[in-house]
Order: sequence, then C-alpha cells, then structure tokens
Amino acid sequence: MEILLRDRRESLFFLMCVPGTVHYSLKALSFSQGMVNMGLLLLLIICQCAINSIKTCSVSKPNIILLMADDLGVGDLGCYGNRTLRKDNNLVETPNIDRLVEEGVTLTQHIAASPLCTPSRAAFLTGRYPIRSGMAAFSRVGVFLFSASSGGLPSEEITFSRSRKWHLGMNCESSNDFCHHPLSHGFDYFYGLLVTNFRDCKPGQGSVFLKGVQKGLVLPIQITGIALVSLVVGQYIGLLKVPFQALGYFLLIITISLMGFVVLFSRNTDTPFLLVLSYLHVHTALYASENFKGKSKHGLYGDTVEEMDWSVGQVLDVLEKHNLSDKSLVYFTSDQGAHVEEISSAGEVHGGYNGIYKGGTSTNWEGGIRVPGLLRWPGVVQAGAYIDKPTSNMGIFPTIVGLADAQLPSDRIIDGHDLQPLLQGKVTQSKHEFLFHYCNAYLNAVRWHPAGNSESVWKVFFFTPNFSPEDSNGCYDSHVCFCHGGFITRHDPPLLFDLSRDPEEKVPLTPETESRFYEILRVVHQAVDNHTRSLHAVPNQLSWNNLLWKPWLQLCCSSLSLATVTMSQEGVHCRYIWDK
Repeated sequence: MEILLRDRRESLFFLMCVPGTVHYSLKALSFSQGMVNMGLLLLLIICQCAINSIKTCSVSKPNIILLMADDLGVGDLGCYGNRTLRKDNNLVETPNIDRLVEEGVTLTQHIAASPLCTPSRAAFLTGRYPIRSGMAAFSRVGVFLFSASSGGLPSEEITFSRSRKWHLGMNCESSNDFCHHPLSHGFDYFYGLLVTNFRDCKPGQGSVFLKGVQKGLVLPIQITGIALVSLVVGQYIGLLKVPFQALGYFLLIITISLMGFVVLFSRNTDTPFLLVLSYLHVHTALYASENFKGKSKHGLYGDTVEEMDWSVGQVLDVLEKHNLSDKSLVYFTSDQGAHVEEISSAGEVHGGYNGIYKGGTSTNWEGGIRVPGLLRWPGVVQAGAYIDKPTSNMGIFPTIVGLADAQLPSDRIIDGHDLQPLLQGKVTQSKHEFLFHYCNAYLNAVRWHPAGNSESVWKVFFFTPNFSPEDSNGCYDSHVCFCHGGFITRHDPPLLFDLSRDPEEKVPLTPETESRFYEILRVVHQAVDNHTRSLHAVPNQLSWNNLLWKPWLQLCCSSLSLATVTMSQEGVHCRYIWDK
C-alpha cells in the first residue's frame, strides 16, 4: 500500500510496514499542513492498517503509535499546567493531547537522553546513550547541519524503527552510498526530512548559523585574511612560490556552506502496526495553516502548537472510529525541551515554554531535558494516572521489543528499561536509579533516585553553562549553550540539588544544608565510575570531518533552493519545495 498526498506547501506523509515484524511507520513533516488532506490521509492509512492487523492484533501485541514533537516545552501543554496559549483562558489550548492524560498515564519526570536533536533521537531509536554509538560530539557543534555530511547513525546500531525527521546522517563516501540512510536499515521507501528545520529556511526570520557562529568566527576570519594577504604579498615579491590555484581552493574551502533535504516513504503488509508520527512542529522556522493563524496569545509559536494538537486529535479520532483505540498504545513526547533562545529577527518569541524549569534546549537543566511523557492504552494502563518517578525516552526501545515478544540484543548494553511493569502498576519504582546527562560527549550531570521508598531525586552538576546575558535563562548571545572551555563553569565540589524539593534548581545544597552531602557525592561518583567502565571507544560520528559539508556527498538538489528528494528502488527524484 502506498499513499502520498502533497499540498502546495509540501505536507509530507508516508506509511511503512515490514513483513514479519511489528514495524509500521507513518510520518508527517509539513511546512503547512492542510487540515482536510491530512484527515483524509490518516483515515486511509489507519483503515488499511486496521484491516491488515485485525486478525493478528492482541493485548500482548498492540498497535503502537509514537508521536514526537520537536523542541516542544513541557510547559506548552495544558495538561502540564499551561493556560495561556489561547486568547480565552477558559478554553484548554491542547484538548487532544490532554485527552491522552485523561485516558492514560502521565510521566511527570520523563527525561530526554540529550538536550539536542541528533543525540536525543539516536538514543530514542536505540535505547542507548548516544555516547555509545558515537552520536555525541566532542566539538562545539552537537547536531548534523548538512545532508552532505559523512557522519550518521552507524549501521550496526539496532533500532525499532528508522523513520521520522531523521537528523541522523545519510552518506559516507559518495552521494549515493546512503550508508546512514533509512534505506540501509530495512525500509523500501523513504519520504521525509533528512536534517532538520531551520529558520534560515524562511525569509525574514534571521539566521541560526550567523547567530551561533558569529562570535567564534571573528578571530579565525581575521587570521585567515592575514594569511591570505601574506601569501599573496609573498608570492608577489618573490619570497614564496605558492600556486594561485592553491589560494583559490583554500578560499573555496573556507567559504562553502550549504544545506540539503532528503525525503522518502515506504509500505508493508499484515501485522500489528508501529506508527511513528514525527512533527517538524514546533522547531523554527514556524509555519501555521490559515485555520490556526492568530488563535493564540503566544503568536505564531502558539498557533503551531495548536495545529499540532489538532493533528494528534485526527490520529486519535481515526483509531476510535475503526475500533482500534483499545488495541493501541499511544505515546506522545518531544525530543527535548523548548528552545528558549529562539527569537525572530522581528523580535517575536519563537521558542516555547518550559514551565517552572530552568534552561532549555542544549542544556541539562530540567528545562532542556524534562519532556512530555503521555501513554494511553485503554484497559491496560490506568486512565488518569500519574507516575512521578524518573523515566527516560530510551525506555521506548525495550518497551516495544517487549510488546513484540522479541529479545533485546545481548551483544550490547541497552540503557533504557521496559516501561510496561511501571505503566501497568506491577511495580512502583523505576528501574532508572541513575540517569547520566551528557552535554555533547561530556558528562555534565547525574540524576540519582535511590532504590526503596525514598522520595528524593538528587541531581549533581559537574559543570554548568554560562548564560548570556548573565542574568537570563539561556545563551541568547550564541543562540545555544556550549559544553566546554570558556562557555561553562566547572564546580568542585559539584552542585547538588534535590529535585523533589527544588525542581526549579534554584538553590544548590551545601554540607551545611544537607547532612548527607558528601555521602551522596560518593555514591554518584561510584555510579559514574561504573558507567564510564561500560563505555567503549567508537568512531566519532560528529567529528569536524564528519560534520563538514562535502560537495561529493551532495544530492542533485541544491539546498539553497530548498528542494526535496523522493527516493525508492526506481531512483532519485528532485522537486523544489516551493514549486506549485
């Protein structure tokens, strides 16, 4: 079954099923979604899945629907306390997402494995800390910026699905080897976004690149300029013999900067389905359909939140219409917290709201890693229940493996834990006694929830980002916070918080205010030692060499023209996004 529906602003959807496995996937990537078209598409897709799965679906092997927002703040949702997105505060601004709360379980301490897109999504797909797969950077840049980069999720990594906003690499050595591409991981078709959405893609919204690198590039550009002038002068007066072609190549290398997008879809047959709907919402650049523009107090950002909520409602309604609700586990989350530094060139706030929590995207303060965690499975998980224990988005991988009656791979460490016992009330304690929070490849903080009946959730910071301006809640001068050098402050002894008493991370504890201060640090350091010994050297997929744009890896479409690529066994086809 193949379904493709596309409107003039390029709403992209695909359905993917792999015979013999619990492996269906649908994705929506849109710059502006058409309401009627999307509803029709979802109806057709889930109808087909319903027909195919009706004979095989059971409680032990449900349909699985995974919904992931991009850069959504935990405080953006009505169910987590926000009452300001709508002009009429008496109305709930995210009624469809709130339905998941009323009819399912809310994880109040659901934690992303990383505060950045690329490593967080790698961890979500594999159930492993991104440092284990080489998807954590030692350099300043922690995500892939170009489709023509050579890094990506290694082929030996095992995932439950490889379809969504990808942001995990594509090629290795040529523009058509697709070594990191979903087609190399079990898909027949791919139709989606390879990298990510940037506000650079929307005229008039400013540049993420210039904002993030303008400070760091001043000195290198000055040095490069002096070097070039010196080489030319030396050549002219005869002190040096430098081929002018070399000067040209040198200049070309330091000035080239392009981006690309790749898109794809695929199909399947007759097993319970896994539906992965991964939104571009609410990452910048922001887009909202005419039906949603101007509806919220929070401007365009709030409009996109409400449009995404409407889309979630379409999925839930179709499941209900075809009697699939009781046979389906629905999960909603975000890849990390809201990007608080996102402000348009016109001064409009385009980033989300992390509620009471400090910081946002790129930081391991709670605002960067505490994300929505909503799960609904009528008759299996208790409706309206709240679980106030630390859980991780790495737990989705082992949960799906368990629901499929499959075995976790035994040749590697899986850091996530199956959520089923916790969701079904069979246990009250999360298996995540420790969670390790990395800033790129650097261990930044550790969370410890002691086993037993302890209510305390200790969090230890070895270093913290330097906010700019200093009294702000983010790194506004550089657009994101960085992880080393002069961008951070190291702490010895480490900062200690008890999140059960201070979820806003306002007042670090001291030996005077916490009698167990040094004992807590001792336990955490021992956990760090054990964790560190479990790590093994792997190729760094986010090294500068792997991050840099390589012209020989670029597909046919110019990223400057915002073109998309449809890929299948029949070949590669390019189309410009703004074509009508």
